[in-house]
Parts: sequence; structure tokens; C-alpha cells
Amino acid sequence: MHGEYKVPGGKLVVVDVETDGGVLRDVRVAGDFFLEPDEALDAVNGALEGAPAGTDAAGLAARIEAALPAGTVMYGLTAEGIAIAVRRALAHATDWTDYDWQLIHEGPQSPALHMALDEVLTAEVAAGRRPPTLRVWEWGSPAVIIGSFQSLRNEVDPDGAARHGIEVVRRISGGGAMFVEPGNTITYSLSVPESLVHGLSFQDSYAYLDDWVLAALADMGIRAWYQPLNDIATEQGKIAGAAQKRVVGPGGGPGAVLHHVTMSYDIDADKMTEVLRIGREKLSDKGTRSAKKRVDPLRRQTGLAREAVIDRMIDSFRARYGLAPGKVTDEELARARELARTKFTTGEWTARVP
Repeated sequence: MHGEYKVPGGKLVVVDVETDGGVLRDVRVAGDFFLEPDEALDAVNGALEGAPAGTDAAGLAARIEAALPAGTVMYGLTAEGIAIAVRRALAHATDWTDYDWQLIHEGPQSPALHMALDEVLTAEVAAGRRPPTLRVWEWGSPAVIIGSFQSLRNEVDPDGAARHGIEVVRRISGGGAMFVEPGNTITYSLSVPESLVHGLSFQDSYAYLDDWVLAALADMGIRAWYQPLNDIATEQGKIAGAAQKRVVGPGGGPGAVLHHVTMSYDIDADKMTEVLRIGREKLSDKGTRSAKKRVDPLRRQTGLAREAVIDRMIDSFRARYGLAPGKVTDEELARARELARTKFTTGEWTARVP
């Protein structure tokens, strides 16, 4: 069995392993990481040899940590990263490069239709009728997108939203409210087979699916990092938030994961605070007193036009994993429009948590 895992902000870890009698055998750890002293690698392999195959990542990491020689230095590598690579090998996880990725980047759509497209396209990936897909959104109008479990009245000021012509829609994934405007926001979705994140905890899957965009930002001169659970941050502040939804496959079989990210290219912070009810507790949790200080837009940090930022992100993804142009099919679009009409534009859905 073969497993790979790129440590967020670090290096690639590769594990080849067999099982015999319910324990790990013939464990071989490799990768482009740095590790001193040399015998530390033998210690890692030895710590994993004979471990019960059902041991979770935390248990495997603890075995590794206990076996490392005194003074061991890891660069681009962590005990947890090795353990995750082992779990991915045992789960027969796939890798990004195992797939023929498709790009969808079409014209502006209404907020409700975007919500519906996420649900439809991810269901198609789960059913095996669509390849893994990167979809870059273009917004047809400003909106507030609230998480699946958020209270509408607690998150949105209805007077502020009406005054600024802001539509409110609820998405199928959890997480917090996002304030979006067509020229000021960059949003993308990944609809991927569940096997891509096999062996990863829920939290680790966020970091794993965000890693490519961190590299794209680095190419634009931005040092960004994943900030648990679902933020992408820089020294200047938060620039993006992610959310996920797991979709079950047909007949309860292997499904798909929807991972979408909204990035602030620019932002009207005054308007945002008039529309969103941003609580003091949330701000204190982020270590700041002002909502304006929580978000630092990409325009300021890159000096690039929004379209150029998107192009560079797409180019970075294509260079890493390959990416062929695609489109939403007529059937997918028809289903999404019907879903937008019957679900995402209804008061019953939008206010399902009043």
C-alpha cells in the first residue's frame, strides 16, 4: 500500500507499507523532507513496524515521537504528517495527480444559482458522472452567504441588507457568513472524490485542499498559511474563509467532498458591518476589536487586477495537477436552476434557522 501526504507549508511524505495479522509490516518512509540525524529515519520506520493497523494518526504520531533520537531535527516534516501518510496508505487514498481535473469558469450567475451548482456538481462527482472539478465563480450580484447552521437573525441586519440591495442566501456547508460583491470577491469550489481525503481528519482535509492556493499566493509574493479550522491568513490579516460539505454517493457508497473558498480581493468594510452582525465574541476570538482589521484584501497585497489574480491561481493549479477546460452541462444547469427555484430562493430554506 502506498500513501502520500504533503505537510502544509512543508514537504512531501511518502509511505509504503504492508499489513500482516492486523499489524503494520515492511514500513518504508521517504520524501523530500530534511531529517537529522540519519538514524532518525530508521527510528521512524521501527516505531511504525508492528503497530496495530487500526491505530489512528494521533496514536501513530505518538509512537514516532517516542522513538526519535534525542536532538532529532525535522524540517518540512512532522510526526503527524508521517502518521497521516500511513493512514492514507491504509485507506487506499488517491492523489491529486490520479485524476483528470476539469475547470469551469463561466459568466456571472445569481447567488442562489451558485449555491445550487455547488450541490449539483458535487453530487455528479459522487456519482462518477463528472471528473473532479475546480469551479471559479463570477458573481451576478452582491450577497451575504450564511452557513448551513447559522441563525439568520443573528447574522444579518435586514435593514442594512435591504438598504444596500444585498441578497441573503444559505449554503449547504457549515461555517460563517460571507459578504460578497462582484468585483471585490474571488470564490472557487473544489468538487472532489471522497477518496482524495481518505485518511485525513476533517481539519486536516481543509489544510490539504487549501495547500495549492497557498502555493499560488506565494507565487504572487504573499506568504499565507492555513489557520484552523477554515481560514487562510497572512501577517496583514485574514484573506479567505473555507467551508466543506460531504456528499454521500449513490446507494450510500463512496461520495464526494465540496470544498469552497471565498477570498477578499477588495472589501467595503463599512458596508459589510452595516449588513453583517459581527459579534464581539467572534472578534475577540480573532484577537482584534474591529471587523475592518480582520480582513486584508488581495488587491492591496498583490497590486494585481482581480482577473490577474484568478488567472495566476488557475495557472498554478494547472501546473501542479493538470486542468482541462470544461463547462456546466445543459442537464446540470437545468437541475441547478430547478434547485435554485425550489430550495435556495425560498424563505423556508433561507430561514431554516431563524
